[in-house]
Amino acid sequence: MALIVRSSRGSASSSVFSHRFFISALFALLFFLTASLLFSSRPTHFITTSETRTTGRAHTHRAFLALKSDQFKTRLDLIHKHATDHIVLVNAYGSYARKLKIEISKQLKVYEDLAKNISDLTLKPIYRTALYETDGPLDEEVLKQFEKEVKDKIKITRLIIGETKESYDNQLKIQKLKDTIFAVQDLLTKAKKNGAFASLIAAKSTPKSLHCLAMQLMGERIEHPEIYRDDEPKLEFEDPTLYHYAIFSDNVIAVSVVVNSTVTNAEEPWKHVFHIVTDKMNLAAMKVWFKNSTVEGSAVVEVKAVEEYTFLNSSYVPVLRQLESAELQKFYFENGAENTTNDENNNIQFRNPKYLSMLNHLRFYLPEMYPKLHRILFLDDDVVVQKDLTALWKVDMDGKVNGAVETCFGPFNRYARYLNFSHPLIRDRFNPKACAWAFGMNMFDLDAWRREKLTDEYHYWQDLNEDRTLWQLGTLPPGLITFYSRTKSLDKKWHVLGLGYNPSISMDEINNAAVIHFNGNMKPWLDIAMNQFKPLWTKYINRTMTYMQMCNFGL
Repeated sequence: MALIVRSSRGSASSSVFSHRFFISALFALLFFLTASLLFSSRPTHFITTSETRTTGRAHTHRAFLALKSDQFKTRLDLIHKHATDHIVLVNAYGSYARKLKIEISKQLKVYEDLAKNISDLTLKPIYRTALYETDGPLDEEVLKQFEKEVKDKIKITRLIIGETKESYDNQLKIQKLKDTIFAVQDLLTKAKKNGAFASLIAAKSTPKSLHCLAMQLMGERIEHPEIYRDDEPKLEFEDPTLYHYAIFSDNVIAVSVVVNSTVTNAEEPWKHVFHIVTDKMNLAAMKVWFKNSTVEGSAVVEVKAVEEYTFLNSSYVPVLRQLESAELQKFYFENGAENTTNDENNNIQFRNPKYLSMLNHLRFYLPEMYPKLHRILFLDDDVVVQKDLTALWKVDMDGKVNGAVETCFGPFNRYARYLNFSHPLIRDRFNPKACAWAFGMNMFDLDAWRREKLTDEYHYWQDLNEDRTLWQLGTLPPGLITFYSRTKSLDKKWHVLGLGYNPSISMDEINNAAVIHFNGNMKPWLDIAMNQFKPLWTKYINRTMTYMQMCNFGL
């Protein structure tokens, strides 16, 4: 019984052993089959004639060799990688040459030859047979020779790349810089146009504080009509022995500065008479201001509306007739393609709303507005008087009508800038190199004006320019025409311009000037005024007026 049991146990043990042996043999067979397949596979060469390629079989083959610790195979793999990296580098510089177009045919040939020289090494029979198509161990001498040739090729490649690298880097930087400059210039052009437009809006719009002041003054006139009854005309208004000024404006605070600065710096203020003309809408505000404002030295101030000069109607004044035309209104108020602003043909400044106001053209009718006066000094509302001006009435005008400061220097600000000399009427009558002068502080000999009938001369040219082919809108071009060869040049110290646009005017020049002019968009009563010049204007404001605090003037 015991024998039978032992026999059965031995039989079971023998069965298990046979099963384990079968499984082990199966795994061993699979292992040898896999190894045989791997060793029988031949790697392709790692470099083609134009680009690098590494096959999966070659990597597997070298990895398997590395497992066997074949130092020559590992060394070959490193040489392979080194060469491949430099071919990629050469091809990269070749693409730079195409992009930058630097000696393109020559450079591309150099880079193609470099890549081909390195690639061709693998095609040499000696290296191909001994290193890439053998299943046996690598020949150390052949490998050393192959490594030496690869290093020599790489050395030449690095030398050539080193010579061109700096040039390529600089060319790339230059190209990027050019692209950046072009983009910035485009942005700058757009910004200038937008800035000019925004500046014009800011300059020609009525500030909230100034509008408030006019409304408060008008309210005062309505509330107390008995206080602000119109006074009888004073004898001083027509006395030719006094010093007369003409100021045409709808800006109360600006006019007050002109008057106050003139009187403050006058040696005999009681001899100065100011003729202020405004529009009907601002007449009440202007009268209330000067009724409440104490003018130092008892200077005389006359305030009138332009509508009171009844002879100024469209049948007599060409500008009024032109302002009523549908064509001019279309020019101002319609946004057609023909009205697109550009710097060459349709400058934005000529679309300024002030050209629609008769106040801007009153200066051409001074002899008729003040028939009993011999001389009158015209002042813009954006000037400040810093010295006594009485000497101007004693200047010998040499028979000229207009006394003004010339504004030309070198080739700039000549007649050619303001008039269209391609038109035969302009070309035949005027010299394009004649020196222009400034409106804003002008001494007019009214007797000489009447004698030469210059208002008729002005009307003649204004009628001819109805289609705006002789000059663009404005008062300076017709002034240059009307007073051509009839202008007396005054010393430049009488009138310094540019405080409304030129920040580089020297303070010495400003301090020596009798009159400073804030011509330009940066008017001193606006937030966009230049801070270095603004105090020259604000110091003549009457801050004691109640309305100034009520309207929150930030001066």
